[in-house]
Amino acid sequence: MSLILHTRPMRVPARAIRFTHTFGLGGIALVLFGLLVLSGVLMMFSYDPSPERAWQSVASYQEDTLFGGLVRGVHYWSANLLLPVIVLHLLRVFLTGGFHARRRSNWHLGLGIAFFIFLSGFTGYLLPWDQTAYWAITICTEMLGQVPVIGPAIKSAVIGGSEINAATAVNFYALHVVVTPLAMVALLTWHFWLIRTAGGVVLPTARADEEGRYLPFSPDLLHREAVVSAGVVAAVLVLAFVFDAPLGDPANPGISPNPTKAPWYFAGLQELLIHFDALFAVLVMPLCIVAGLIAAPFVCDGSEPAGDWFLTGNGRRVALVAAVTAVVVVPAFIVFSELVVGQGGWMPGAPTVVSNGLIPFAILGIGVAAFGIVVGKIFSPTRNELVQAVFVFFFVAFLVLTMAGVWFRGAGMDLVWPWRS
Repeated sequence: MSLILHTRPMRVPARAIRFTHTFGLGGIALVLFGLLVLSGVLMMFSYDPSPERAWQSVASYQEDTLFGGLVRGVHYWSANLLLPVIVLHLLRVFLTGGFHARRRSNWHLGLGIAFFIFLSGFTGYLLPWDQTAYWAITICTEMLGQVPVIGPAIKSAVIGGSEINAATAVNFYALHVVVTPLAMVALLTWHFWLIRTAGGVVLPTARADEEGRYLPFSPDLLHREAVVSAGVVAAVLVLAFVFDAPLGDPANPGISPNPTKAPWYFAGLQELLIHFDALFAVLVMPLCIVAGLIAAPFVCDGSEPAGDWFLTGNGRRVALVAAVTAVVVVPAFIVFSELVVGQGGWMPGAPTVVSNGLIPFAILGIGVAAFGIVVGKIFSPTRNELVQAVFVFFFVAFLVLTMAGVWFRGAGMDLVWPWRS
């Protein structure tokens, strides 16, 4: 306990612990990670990482072991909550400008933590070895295999062959229970140390009653963290009690479900594959997004004010315009691409990489540039506000793509209304 308390400051600025500044997202993520580790260790005692016995070991644990269903439910819901929480945490840091100067390294570290969280979700998804998991991972590894030149080699290394097999179960199990937890513990330790050396979270503008005011860690911050932690644990337990972790029929490599979908957190990428050539959908566009996130601290002006949500009132307006634009443009693009462009691509007769790759990618680039010009003329945003608006646009766009992939794709991956799928 003393070691844990050593990571916390003796005093904190009153404005730093304002709940609406961080919404406790970092702490919530840490609690969910702790629940994942605890429940995961308990399930390890009975899990058998082999295609022949994996499903039965999970079913037996869930049905026949005392509190087995509850433990698996805690693991399932903690994992599915941790993914959006870590994304929202990164979003909060970005939208409050908390990645400049001495916080730059921590931003990059946070991106690494997010990567391992998604890797953990990806590797754990297959372990029940039911139909849904088997074919979802098949879709994901097929997407990986479509990366030019290196894709097939990476796919073969990940799954231990050309198709999912016994080696895949061992590889995914080792990655899930050893590699990702150890990497996350190491990165989280470094993350908290960098927060301390940076003086805590980036501070918002002080209110009249907060100016120059400091509060002791105990009880002010300690009690708030305890309440949030207890609330997270209670919420996960309620979800685990009310909604069982799903377990479908045992995996059958000879019969694929229709539709066959990736896990929900990769549904946006699967949706991109419907509209873009594989080179752009699984390599060029994701690399552009990752490169943009890495470069953000260098592109933005660290001398501008930071700490407040959306930086300024003008920044808030520009971000809102970006979000609304994405909500309107992306569904329109999906429908146009599906019903008008179709299988022939944007330039029928041209190579697929041009017709379904280069041309729509160029249209996207021109559209973003036009958006920046129009917003610049109307709102005169600062560089940071404009970068923030572009970030919001792509975040909301990917969110819409994910929703389309999860709820608006039916048999044959055709567009359908959710209530008719």
